[in-house]
Amino acid sequence: MEQVLTLVCKLNPTFGQIAQIEATLKAFADACNYANEQVKPQITSKTTIQNLVYQDLRSSFGLCANLAVRACARVGANRKTAKQKNKPVKFFKPTSADYDARIFAFREKDWTVSLTLTEGREHIKLDVGNYQRGKLKGRKPTSAQLCKHRDGSYYIHIQIKDEAPQPLKPTNVIGVDFGRRDIAVTSDGDKWDGRQITEVRDRYAKTRASLQQKASKGTRSTRRRARQILQRLSGRERRFQSWLNHQISYRIIQQAKSTSAIVAIENLTGIRERTNTQPRNKVERRRSNSWSFYQLRYFLEYKAIKEGVEVIAVPPAYTSQTCHQCLHIGLRSDKRFKCGNCGWHGDADLNGAKMISLLGQSVSLPRGSGYLCCNLSTDSSGLLQSPALKGWG
Repeated sequence: MEQVLTLVCKLNPTFGQIAQIEATLKAFADACNYANEQVKPQITSKTTIQNLVYQDLRSSFGLCANLAVRACARVGANRKTAKQKNKPVKFFKPTSADYDARIFAFREKDWTVSLTLTEGREHIKLDVGNYQRGKLKGRKPTSAQLCKHRDGSYYIHIQIKDEAPQPLKPTNVIGVDFGRRDIAVTSDGDKWDGRQITEVRDRYAKTRASLQQKASKGTRSTRRRARQILQRLSGRERRFQSWLNHQISYRIIQQAKSTSAIVAIENLTGIRERTNTQPRNKVERRRSNSWSFYQLRYFLEYKAIKEGVEVIAVPPAYTSQTCHQCLHIGLRSDKRFKCGNCGWHGDADLNGAKMISLLGQSVSLPRGSGYLCCNLSTDSSGLLQSPALKGWG
């Protein structure tokens, strides 16, 4: 299995190269918009699009052959993605252009990239840290994307392809429960307390609200300054979330690798839409919606492929209500869980993580169905009572 790692490297172009980069990005976006307008919306094949508009792109927008081909491929790929969401492709902005091995090259000897721009081939210096240098050393990447970020700086997104190792033979399953109070809790007892994280995010929210008020009601210079600070603040909070999600996912995957375990997580697709229908105040809604659990899951999955660890998603139904000891429905109150059948009590998120682990074992390990067996009990009327496992199929 092939895994693609994207390295974001900052460029240090000269003034002349900046003008060429801007011209290239504009020409690439104009070519994509032209192809999108001229070719029927239902056509998604890059080959068909290329056959219809390739010559026009070369003559009208001054693109080299490979950039014209990449523009057709970009339109086809965006249309396929939009088709899955039942939305049309409307417009392409001049913020990025795709490159392949014929028009892009990385030069380790002087730490530059060679790119074909509107006026010809240019060697542009890289401004990279130790992480990028370590990943690029001795490599010959064959694809990249030239980008202009929102801060006005230019970057090259270099794709490095590696063969992923064979998956480890699992002997255990680590369950991971996601939440707002604790960002993540594992069935092994590891957890990342969300209290300090909530305090940081609340401080960001308070500062952002104050700046937004100044940006709408202050003087002209005050409004401009407030908008600039808001932009920096947004990037800082986003980087904080990414950094913490990287730390959490790295620890979980390393633990799974050392114990030859599978990582089981809840399939929380659509959870935000469902929870937003519940009555909550504005602060609680913001706290629940602002953390990127999708990003955390994505980090877990791509780090797992790199280490040969398997990540599976299990149905979330009843995982927070079922006792992991006897598989009967218990009582959850805030962060505490108590089972009225077997008497187990403890942290509710830890119980949920252990239930997720049991579900993962039932579908991933040999003779897994035995992990979800329990005895029927009777109530005071003599009627049989069974745990609510029907939600798992």
